[in-house]
Amino acid sequence: MRIPKIVTTMQDYSLQLFRADIFAGVTVAMVAMPLSLAIAIASGADPSTGLVTAIIGGFFISLLGGSRVQIGGPTGAFIVVVYGVIADHGYDGLVLATLMAGLMLLIAGYFRIGNLIRYVPEAVVNGFTIGIAVVIASSQIKDFFGLTTGEVPADFLEKIPVLWAARDTATLSAFLIAMATLVLIIVLRRIAPRFPGLIVAVSVGSLAAVLLSLPVETIASRFGALPSTLPMPALPEFSVSRVIELFPSAVIIAFLAGVESLLSAMVADRMIEGHHRPNAEVLAQGTANIASALFGGLPATGAIARTATNVRAGGKTPVAGVVHAATILIVMLVAAPLAGYLALPAMAALLVLTAWNMSEPHKWRSYLSAPLADRLLLIMTFVLTVVIDLTVAIGVGVAVGLALRLRERKKTPDDWSMPER
Repeated sequence: MRIPKIVTTMQDYSLQLFRADIFAGVTVAMVAMPLSLAIAIASGADPSTGLVTAIIGGFFISLLGGSRVQIGGPTGAFIVVVYGVIADHGYDGLVLATLMAGLMLLIAGYFRIGNLIRYVPEAVVNGFTIGIAVVIASSQIKDFFGLTTGEVPADFLEKIPVLWAARDTATLSAFLIAMATLVLIIVLRRIAPRFPGLIVAVSVGSLAAVLLSLPVETIASRFGALPSTLPMPALPEFSVSRVIELFPSAVIIAFLAGVESLLSAMVADRMIEGHHRPNAEVLAQGTANIASALFGGLPATGAIARTATNVRAGGKTPVAGVVHAATILIVMLVAAPLAGYLALPAMAALLVLTAWNMSEPHKWRSYLSAPLADRLLLIMTFVLTVVIDLTVAIGVGVAVGLALRLRERKKTPDDWSMPER
């Protein structure tokens, strides 16, 4: 079934539901804004592209999606692939690859491929998720400690020696702001889990840097002022050779968007005891990524952390996701200059914690008791993600995993458990 959930939820919509959705949507927006900025920065893009993606991508994922409570936007899982595409092909190459990925997702949704996602081995998902978490955390070391370096290589094995060589340039002020922000996020999550503690913690850390006149970098000092309007939509430049060159990157973006969104929707189903429509969700992801690319944004997908926040805040229908996108747009139009004061060590702390949550440390023990084939598949995918490339890791991991699955044809699909992204 490919009918968007918003169509069916509108049939018995009420003022009470609208009030709940408004509160949840605004709450999620307060969580999504600092995350979207931080993800864009870590991806090697302008911070404003994160907000554009949350607004445009988030709007279409909620408007056309197959889940009642799914919230979409830029996610940490894309950081590695986006950084690599920008480094190799420039930002215009990323925009074209995102547009191509959106078209692939539309085709997948039309042919009802969404149900097949359950057959991707969970060990592969866990392996590249942990690998992505390691790469994200390593990418934040520079800002977390305030290191002074030249251009930091994208390759993990080349990056670590460069960061180690710059260890003497670490600044106490940057480290204290990062640690204070990290601790405050953790404390707020424990004592007030429904409260949008991310934006409060990042804001408090940044305000402390301003009031104490600490020598730490901010968004404005590194990237300049954020725009207070959305860019005009435009088609990226393309040619046959360019499309062929970017095809592997587009496949990976489409794969990640499909996996992230559908697994997030499955976890959301468990939280609300509902049922999402996988093919409608894939079609929504395709439309959202095409729209995000036309506005110069990043790849977009469903985000479990923001979706879970939506559920905990009382979101009932896709209207909450639309309100979330509209709230970020209003803040961008009215208060964009204030975001320039956000301290980069505080943003780094946010991403370090995001990487930690992505790795799901509470599940590490259970991995040791998994079948040997699953453990080897997880380790292989993890190592390939960190040491070589996410594209290679996913390609090899899925191929080996499906080969193992064919050997055990009577084995039923795994019960998925989605990491907090």
